[in-house]
Amino acid sequence: MSPKKTMTLNLTEAEMEALEVMCVEKDMSKTALMRQALRLYQLVNARLKAGEKLFLENEKEKEKKELVVL
Repeated sequence: MSPKKTMTLNLTEAEMEALEVMCVEKDMSKTALMRQALRLYQLVNARLKAGEKLFLENEKEKEKKELVVL
């Protein structure tokens, strides 16, 4: 395992609350959730760089919407 580095992350109250709610829902630590979020963002970014598009689909309503990441 590679050596780990520590960082401080400043979040608004709303962002911290969202993080804490997701941690409970996913039964994950804040660190684990943030690592997973970073890996997901890396994957999305790589696919977008490769010219792919990202869509969200509502199967019930048969509706697709493109997700635009800035």
